[in-house]
Amino acid sequence: MIFSTFLRPFLLQTKTHLHDLIRPLCLVSFTLLSSCSVNEIDSSNDFNNNGRDTAALKRETLYLKESLPPGLPMPDASFESGLQQQIKYLNRIGDKDFVLENTQTNVADLKVVAQEIGKWLHNPAQQPQLIAHQLSGQDQRGNVQITGYYVPALPVRHLPDEVYRYPLYRKPEHRNLDGTYPSREEIDFENALAGQGLEIAYTSSLVDNFFLHVQGSGVVEYEDGEQKLLSWGGGNGHAYRSLGKELIERGEIDRANISAQSIRQWLSDHPDRNREILSMNPSYLFFSEGPKSPVGAANVPLTPLYSAAVDPKVIPLGSILLAQLPKLDTYGNLIGHEFRLLLAQDKGGAIKGPGHIDWYQGIGEEAHFHAGQLKHFGKVWLLLPENPTPKILIAQ
Repeated sequence: MIFSTFLRPFLLQTKTHLHDLIRPLCLVSFTLLSSCSVNEIDSSNDFNNNGRDTAALKRETLYLKESLPPGLPMPDASFESGLQQQIKYLNRIGDKDFVLENTQTNVADLKVVAQEIGKWLHNPAQQPQLIAHQLSGQDQRGNVQITGYYVPALPVRHLPDEVYRYPLYRKPEHRNLDGTYPSREEIDFENALAGQGLEIAYTSSLVDNFFLHVQGSGVVEYEDGEQKLLSWGGGNGHAYRSLGKELIERGEIDRANISAQSIRQWLSDHPDRNREILSMNPSYLFFSEGPKSPVGAANVPLTPLYSAAVDPKVIPLGSILLAQLPKLDTYGNLIGHEFRLLLAQDKGGAIKGPGHIDWYQGIGEEAHFHAGQLKHFGKVWLLLPENPTPKILIAQ
């Protein structure tokens, strides 16, 4: 069953349905200034073949409610394992309401969605009784930027030496007077956390540390072959600033060529400017030594190609999403889109608002390659029950 064939009438219906909602107001992306602007997305995301649907009609609301199309993209077996982890998370957090902009839901509703999808997996002929709520995206036209993240495997040492001398830290106990912890520059270049016994391991590169912070978790391998998973252990409370955006604005990298790989290459080519550029992002991540499988903010193992990091203010953790995701060739060029079910199981400091989700690619170099290429637009629907229910439990 080719999902895009079934979805095409649904998308056309969406555009017609939106027509009555359009008013001549100045609507801009959440990433831009609130004043009226002809730019609907941030300039760093505006490049040729970025996958953005500029013909979609604008709307005012955060979510647009639509009937579920008569066909869903069948996932592989790993999705069902991830779904079971999702159900465990929902049963663990208990009753909770989520008041969103122009809709609301609760944990009981999210359990119903998981139950409906679970039934459908075992009987694809049974259409899930769900409603698809499309996110407005960066531009109020439904365009959501899809980036990728992965879990790197990084060589480290237990103790510092001449090469491996850059620490990865646990979270400090004491904050600054303003409630934050030291900034990236203070930690990495002024040794603000030295001597507190917070070091977990030592790497050979501050750039490696930076990208590990951006990813949020990673597998480290010590000199004796021991491997540990470092998971998200909290942030320093400083605002996240994108190095990619900074390098684009400075004219160092063309926006069409921005990627994790191009940023890493630029930093390698300009070692004398590493402090200047890395310190532009004061946000800093601390780690905890967790279970053997990578986990996200929902504290469940992440499922490669099915887990996603979201803004919980827009997409509650534990949600199931329908997403139209970019398909790229080996050079990172967009060649189309594909539909996939995603599990909202993680969050990140750079994932804010309805215009951005981060798609988990897995562990290691292949996952790194695919994650680094993703920067294109797609569309995202939050799946909720046709008939909301106050409470329902699912047996684990």
